[in-house]
Amino acid sequence: MASTSVLTAPEIAVPKARLSFWQIWNMCFGFFGIQFGWSLQMNNMSAIYEYLGASPEDIPGLWLAAPMTGLLVQPIIGYLSDRTWHPRLGRRRPFFLIGAILSSIALFFMPNSPVIWMAAGLLWILDTSINISMEPFRAFVADNLDEKQRPFGFAMQSMFIGLASFVAGYLPSLLVKWFGFSREKTGGSIPENIQWSFYIGGFVFFFAVLYTVIFSKEYPPADITGWKQKAKESNKGFGGGLREITHSIKNMPLQMKRLAIVNFLTWPGLFLMWFYYSTGVAADIFKGDPINDSETYTRGLEHANTTSAILNLVTFLFSFTLPFWVNVAGKKWTHVACLLVGGAGLIWVNHISDPRLLFAAMSMVGIAWASILSMPYSMLANHLPADKIGIYMGIFNFFIVLPEIIASLFFGKIMIHFLNNDRLLAVQIGGFLLILAAIVCIFVVKEVVDDKKPVLS
Repeated sequence: MASTSVLTAPEIAVPKARLSFWQIWNMCFGFFGIQFGWSLQMNNMSAIYEYLGASPEDIPGLWLAAPMTGLLVQPIIGYLSDRTWHPRLGRRRPFFLIGAILSSIALFFMPNSPVIWMAAGLLWILDTSINISMEPFRAFVADNLDEKQRPFGFAMQSMFIGLASFVAGYLPSLLVKWFGFSREKTGGSIPENIQWSFYIGGFVFFFAVLYTVIFSKEYPPADITGWKQKAKESNKGFGGGLREITHSIKNMPLQMKRLAIVNFLTWPGLFLMWFYYSTGVAADIFKGDPINDSETYTRGLEHANTTSAILNLVTFLFSFTLPFWVNVAGKKWTHVACLLVGGAGLIWVNHISDPRLLFAAMSMVGIAWASILSMPYSMLANHLPADKIGIYMGIFNFFIVLPEIIASLFFGKIMIHFLNNDRLLAVQIGGFLLILAAIVCIFVVKEVVDDKKPVLS
């Protein structure tokens, strides 16, 4: 990034034009690739660890890479992308491209891990790379859309997230049924269909992000001739950047603090689902074993991934209706209702014996997921200073990764001492957390006039 220079973000002074559907589509399409890779990771990492010999109580600690990289990388990338302008790639797109290249490489290496420590190390690399691409995408929407179009932009991101996750969830099963790949751990520690899912994910990640980099634009600095000098004057170095991040944390907008509390309760429920849902279905409902009966276990894992794919198909479809529900009830109450539905779905999972019912339960979670991916960001964006959108979006994600760090460090002990390693009971606890988040949202988050505006007008 030697040719990428830094400048103060207020230089973006060009009035924002109303963008067409396809312009917003091009802006958001890269999220399809990012989510495709992320979904493969979330759906299969716990199983990869268990294939390599990890026990259920080991899983939360082995997932520590994901929140730690988010905690460290997201505010830094947000700060840098706020203060970057590349003559050809713009403000956010350099980070999209670098993250995509690194993530694609990590996705190729991950399914070839022969031992747990290598898989855990590659997860650190993969999560760092995904965060480099993902974090600026939230700011990208806020940069390029005016207040009226931002909710639709975030909803479009949710659509691509749901669609990518749907395809990624079905992929391991489709590789077996359509192309004859094996479920057995032949020639390695991880089944062939899982390996090839990651290889395909690497290609999809890179080319989807490259599409957005090529076919989308960003607003340039208002004074192109003076941007080099202003970049030099505003360059504060590492210490200055750290001070600015710290100052921004201390001076968060009030609405951001309110939404942070809701996120802090919401995301542990999702993490418990990602930690234990797939392996819980494989071990507790299908009665498979990752070491002694890997074929049955893999069938259960495929079924769990398929139901997760339906979850994300529902997310994709329900995202189209979010503008309608926001127009009717406002962003806050739309989010509350969706969290309640999703929480009920996760609680139901622990009481299901017929695997077919998992499709209904996870569809309910898909409704919550559509809202989680868009409503908090939509409620937040209009409350952020224009010159710090990237850094504040990174800081906002603290309240996603901090609860995951807590879960990663301590939930393994809870699994041993209180839950008897019952994976689906852990998923049920996640459902209760989503319901608690909805209740807190009712009493803490304030509905403002803008949150009731028609989002497509």
